[in-house]
Amino acid sequence: MGRAGYAVYASVTKKRQREQRRAVAKLGRISIIAGLVLAIGLMPVVVVAGLAMKAGADGFTSLPDNFTLPQVPEASTLYASDGRTVIATFGDQYRINTESDDISDNLKQAIVAAEDSRFYEHNGIDSKGILRALVSNFSSGEVSEGASTITMQYVRQVLAYTASNPEEAAAAIETTPDRKIREMRYALAVERNMTKDEILTNYLNTVYFGHGAYGVGSASVIYFGKKAADLDVNEAATLAGLVQSPSEYDPISGDAAAAKNRRDYVLARMVDVGSATAADAAAIRKEELPLNPGRLPGQSSGADRSEYGFFADYFEHWWSQQTRFGESVQDRLALLNGGGFEIISSLDVDLQQAAEDAIAAQQSKESPYALGSVVVEPKTGQIKVMAVNRTYSPNTDDNIGDNYPNTTNPLLSGGSDFHGYQAGSTFKLFTMIAALEDDMKLDTSIYSPHQYQSKYVGGGATSSCGIYWCPSNDNPSMTGTHNMWGAFGRSVNTYFVQLEERVGADAAVRVAEEMGLDWSTDVDQNQAANAADWGSFTLGVASVTPLEMAAAYATLAADGLYAEPTPIAELRDVTGAEVQLTVETERVLDKEVARAAVDAARCTTGYGAAKGSCSGGTATQLAGMVGGPVAGKTGTTDSNSTAWFTGFTPNLAVASFMADPDNPNNFLMDGLTVMPTNVSGQILAAGWRADSSGEFSPPDRLVGNGYGPTNGPGQGQDDSPGENPGDDPSLPGEEPDPEDPGIPTEPGDPGDPTDPGETPGDGSFGLFGRVAAVPDPGRRH
Repeated sequence: MGRAGYAVYASVTKKRQREQRRAVAKLGRISIIAGLVLAIGLMPVVVVAGLAMKAGADGFTSLPDNFTLPQVPEASTLYASDGRTVIATFGDQYRINTESDDISDNLKQAIVAAEDSRFYEHNGIDSKGILRALVSNFSSGEVSEGASTITMQYVRQVLAYTASNPEEAAAAIETTPDRKIREMRYALAVERNMTKDEILTNYLNTVYFGHGAYGVGSASVIYFGKKAADLDVNEAATLAGLVQSPSEYDPISGDAAAAKNRRDYVLARMVDVGSATAADAAAIRKEELPLNPGRLPGQSSGADRSEYGFFADYFEHWWSQQTRFGESVQDRLALLNGGGFEIISSLDVDLQQAAEDAIAAQQSKESPYALGSVVVEPKTGQIKVMAVNRTYSPNTDDNIGDNYPNTTNPLLSGGSDFHGYQAGSTFKLFTMIAALEDDMKLDTSIYSPHQYQSKYVGGGATSSCGIYWCPSNDNPSMTGTHNMWGAFGRSVNTYFVQLEERVGADAAVRVAEEMGLDWSTDVDQNQAANAADWGSFTLGVASVTPLEMAAAYATLAADGLYAEPTPIAELRDVTGAEVQLTVETERVLDKEVARAAVDAARCTTGYGAAKGSCSGGTATQLAGMVGGPVAGKTGTTDSNSTAWFTGFTPNLAVASFMADPDNPNNFLMDGLTVMPTNVSGQILAAGWRADSSGEFSPPDRLVGNGYGPTNGPGQGQDDSPGENPGDDPSLPGEEPDPEDPGIPTEPGDPGDPTDPGETPGDGSFGLFGRVAAVPDPGRRH
C-alpha cells in the first residue's frame, strides 16, 4: 500500500473510530435515560439520582425542583366597533389564548391520540414510549423517534418562548440527551403542579400549527374560519396532524395529499385508542380536507381586508405614541404585540362600506388620483371611517405609479414623510372664527372686488400690484358686497382676505392650531412662526391631512369642544379586565362662536342659515342628498391640483380630498373636483339614515341684524349644480370706498385669466370653481 493510500485508509479508519466512539457515547446517554425512565416508573423521584451514572445524575439533579410557567406572549386583536369584525392582529406570533371549555373535545382527543396516547396514564414521562424509541433509534442508527410526551413538548415550547437570547432558544430545541433530561425533570415538576387538563390546554395554546398560527384558537380561524369550540372530528384530525410538521403537511399552500394522509393516520390512532369508531373514521376518510380558510393573520398592522389596512396602520402608530403603554416606542409596541389585548376600535364597518362604495363609484384603484375620506364623531373624536381608493399593501411590484393601486403610505392620516395636501378654501373657516371671536357679526359687510390688492407682501404678486399679493375671486360674478353667510357659502376669496386683514392672519393661524392643525412641513412651520405676515393662509396654502380637517370641523358640531382623534372605543387586557380610557377633549371655542360659524357653513350645503341670509353655495346639492342638517365647506387649490369637502351633520364630521400623491401638480380635470363633495354627501347620508337624531343649535348672538348686504351684481348666485334654497335679502349693499385698496376688474381684464372652457357661473363645473392662472394662491374656492 502506498503512502497516499495508507493515508486515506488511516483517515477513514480514524473517522470510523470516532463515529463508533460517538455512537457508544450516545448509546450510553440513551441508556442513562432508559434507566431513569424505568426508575421513575417504579420508584419515587428521590431514588432516581442514585440509579443513574454520575454524569447523567449530575445533569438531572442540577435542574430546579419546580417549574414556573410564565405568561406566553399573545397577539392583540383589533376589532371593529361591533366587537365581532376582526380588523387586524398585532404580534410576533398570531395567538388567541383559549380556555379549556372553549376547545372542542374532538381536538383534545385527536391530539392525545396522535401525540401521546398514554397522556392520562403517565406522570410526565412515558417510559414505554422512550424504550420503544430507544430500540427504534438503535436499530436505525439515527434518532427517528423522540418519545416526547405532551408535557415534555409543552416544556420545550415554553423554554423556547421565554429564552432571553438566541443561544437559549437554540438550546431549548436542540436534539441532545441533555435536553431530554432537562425536559423530563421539568415535565415531572409540571405534572406535580398542574392538572392534566391544564397541561393539555396550555399545550394547545402554544403549539405551532403553521401559517403563523400559534395555538388552536388562531389555527381554527385560519384553516376553518371558526372557533376552536366548534371543530368537528374531521377538522380536529386535520389540525392534530399538522403538529408533527406544519410545513410538510400544510394543506393550504403545501402538499394537500400528504396532509390528507396525515389526517387519516390521526383518525386511525383515534380508533386505536377508542376516541372514534371505525365506521366514523372510515366515513371521514372518504371526505376531502374540510378547509375553509378564514383571515390570515396581519402581523404588525396588517389586515385581512385591505380596506381596513390604513386604519390598522394608523392604530398601530397611534398606540406607539401613547405614553401610558410604555416609556419608549419599542416598549409600547412590545406590549401591543405580546399583551393579548382585545381592542374594540371606533371603526364603523357599515359606514366604512358606504364610504368604500361611494369612492369606488367615483374613482377606481387604478386611477392616479387618490380619492379618500375620514369620518370623525364629534365630542368623542372616534374615527369611524378611513377609506381611500387604494389597496393597503407593501407589494408595489405591479404598481402603475408609486402610490397606486397599492401603497402603505398614510394618505389619510399623515406621518413619516407624508404631510398631506393643501386644503384650499376650507381654511376660510378659521378666519371666520377668528373674526367672530373678535366680536364681528355674521352680517359684517365688505365690498369684495374681483381682484384685491392686499397689504401682504409677496405671495405670488402680479405685475398690476407691484410687490403686494393680489388674490382674485373664482369669477367676476362674485364682485359686490357680501356678509359672512354669503361670502362663506359662495367662497368669496377677496372677502376673506379683507376679513383676515381686519383680525390678523396670526389670529386665524392660532384658531387653526387650537382646532388641532399641526404644521408638518418646513415651509409651513416657517410661515406659522411669522403668522402675522401669512396672508395667503386664509386660502388654504398649508398642508394638512383629512384626519386633521375632519377633527377640526367636528369641533363645530360639538359646540366648540375639540376631541383628539382616537381609533379606539374599548380596551381589555389579557385577563378580560377593562382598561380605562380617557377621551382627550378641550373647549377651544365659545359655544356662540361655534354656532355662528355653523350658521354660515349651512349656506355652503343649501341647508340654509337659521338666523341670516344665504346668497348661494358651492355644494347646495348636499342638503337634499343628506336629507338632514348638514354644513361644511368646499376647497380647491392652485390649478385645481387638490379638491376638498369638509363638513358635518350633528353626529358626524367628514373630510374628503382628491389629489395625485405621485404628482402634486397634476390638476384635476373637468368634473373631478366635485367628487369629494359627492362622496362626502353619500357618507353623511348613510350616517344620517343610521342616526337621524339632533339638529344644529342656532346662535343667540354674533348675528347682527340677521341680514346685511349680500352679492351686488351677482346677488342670489348659486355656485353649485344643486338647487339653491338660500335667501335673497334685499338690504342695500355697501358701496365701494374710494380709499379701499380693492381693484375691481372687468371680465376679460388681463388680471382675470379665465381657464379654457370655463363659463362664469356655469353650474356644471362651478361646484368648486377654477383657480386663476397666476402662480400664487390668489384664487381658491
